[in-house]
Amino acid sequence: MALEKFSDIYHRAATRKGSNSDLEQRLAHPKSVKELSEIPDDRWLATFSQKIFQSGMNWQVVRNKWPGFEEVFWGFDIEKMCLTPPEMWEEKATNPAIIRHLGKVMTIPHNAQMMKSAAKQHGSFAKFVAEWPENDIIGLWAHLKKHGSRLGGNTGPYSLRMMGKDTFILSGDVEGYLRAQKIIDGGRDTRKSLHAAQEAFNQWQEESGRPLCQISQIIAFSVGDNSY
Repeated sequence: MALEKFSDIYHRAATRKGSNSDLEQRLAHPKSVKELSEIPDDRWLATFSQKIFQSGMNWQVVRNKWPGFEEVFWGFDIEKMCLTPPEMWEEKATNPAIIRHLGKVMTIPHNAQMMKSAAKQHGSFAKFVAEWPENDIIGLWAHLKKHGSRLGGNTGPYSLRMMGKDTFILSGDVEGYLRAQKIIDGGRDTRKSLHAAQEAFNQWQEESGRPLCQISQIIAFSVGDNSY
């Protein structure tokens, strides 16, 4: 099935949001490879951890507690996280300065080890992410899901978006659009669906010259219950 022209998607989104300029003001701007490469690895681990804790919870509650997380986990220093003994993690998980959830706390050392492994090959985890090609962003999602802890679903993609890595996100509105256009069917996170979504986004990117994150947002703004 032929894809809807991106210019038509954009026009619909702009109409729903009021004007082209109103729409443009809402769009994200990804960081450059250089900018991404310069982000300290501890900030990546902090972001992964924050998104994991926000999963299934009120995001603002987690944000309000975050200074406590930074203190309890020593600023998410990768080496310290990798060297902390198991009994200390259990102790940290009971600290009232954080949200006490042992399962989520234990993702921190696991993801620190995943990042350390990538850093050994690429110089830093930040560089590993920065140099990953956006035309296979689902490959990076798969890496985070396979080698990390609780980074599957939209947690990995939302973390990447928050840090400035260019990625689309299969939000409810975007997924709904892709299904309505018969671009994907079956499970959202199946290999078939993810590859179909990537191919569609690659085509829209070639057509529009826009980053994946903006294409994703524009699609979301063009459909769903967000018109005003």
